[in-house]
Amino acid sequence: MPTNLLWEDILKEANETIAKEPLLTNLYRSHILDRPSLSACLSNILASKLFDTYMPACELERLFNEAFVTNPSLIDCCIFDIKAVRERDPAVESYPEVILHLKGFLAIQAYRVSHCLWKHNRKQLATFIQSRISVIFDVDIHPAATVGKGVMFDHASGIVVGETSVIEDNVSILQGVTLGGTGKESGDRHPKVRAGVLIGAGSKILGNIEIGQGAKIGAGSVVLKAVLPHTTVAGVPAKQIGSPESIMPALDMCQNLEKELADDEKKLPHLDFDI
Repeated sequence: MPTNLLWEDILKEANETIAKEPLLTNLYRSHILDRPSLSACLSNILASKLFDTYMPACELERLFNEAFVTNPSLIDCCIFDIKAVRERDPAVESYPEVILHLKGFLAIQAYRVSHCLWKHNRKQLATFIQSRISVIFDVDIHPAATVGKGVMFDHASGIVVGETSVIEDNVSILQGVTLGGTGKESGDRHPKVRAGVLIGAGSKILGNIEIGQGAKIGAGSVVLKAVLPHTTVAGVPAKQIGSPESIMPALDMCQNLEKELADDEKKLPHLDFDI
């Protein structure tokens, strides 16, 4: 969806919301309706969330807006992220909800700016933004990590993404997930999550291991070994128990393991006893 079309939809839904709920008028006007573009809107919202005593909101807003204007790919990714949340989260009823209130979405957009700063060797400023993201949104994404587009952090509280982690396009990650190392090793030491993966709440994926395309990680799992594409793993430590119903489990967000457990049970030997 082109930026201008999405922005028109956002403005339309914002006006519909304040018509129904006038108490939200000042909020929606300040952050959305009085802004000229999606990039200006997003810069204003992020700055209003992440400012502190030492970094005024006006300075942060200028920084974010400059990043979005000079790196149009950031807004392109943002559009995919907004649509991902709207399409995958049944609790979300409008685009303004996503950009105003959903901290997983906001954390990813702020991370994208910190990542640009990191790549341009402005590492101290990137680390400052990472710290503010962690404090305000309870999401810790290292600025050097690589995150694709169409990524959704659902609920998001407690998500940790290590320095050399890779998250490809169209991945869904729930609260309490860690993409971490296994100790104090250096170098490339964090997970590589391929496209279409769904990672259930509370899962810990540790080490430089690959989570194959379209894989599904059951909630609460501890994953220490590579996961094959289009397979489901669960448990502590995680073991393969079957395959997801769809080739892109991140899109359908089916977190129960009924199909996989049923398939796994069918593989067990059935013994007949004469009584």
